[in-house]
Amino acid sequence: MFAAFFLPGFFEMLIIGSIVVLGVIPFWMICSKAGFPGWISLAIFFPLLNIALLFFLAFAEWPALRNVPDQDQTDV
Repeated sequence: MFAAFFLPGFFEMLIIGSIVVLGVIPFWMICSKAGFPGWISLAIFFPLLNIALLFFLAFAEWPALRNVPDQDQTDV
């Protein structure tokens, strides 16, 4: 009787799917293009790790930019 109460319905699955599409996939692409493994984008599911991921991506030296000539890199 209680098992049907805990099964996710259409709207719950729609919310979970939109979180994956709107959250994980763009972060996966950003991490991959920056030269980091894409799986670290899964940190957005954890409350404090998502903020840490944003700061890490903002201030870390990106491996993808290591082989770019110096005039193309911007120092902020």
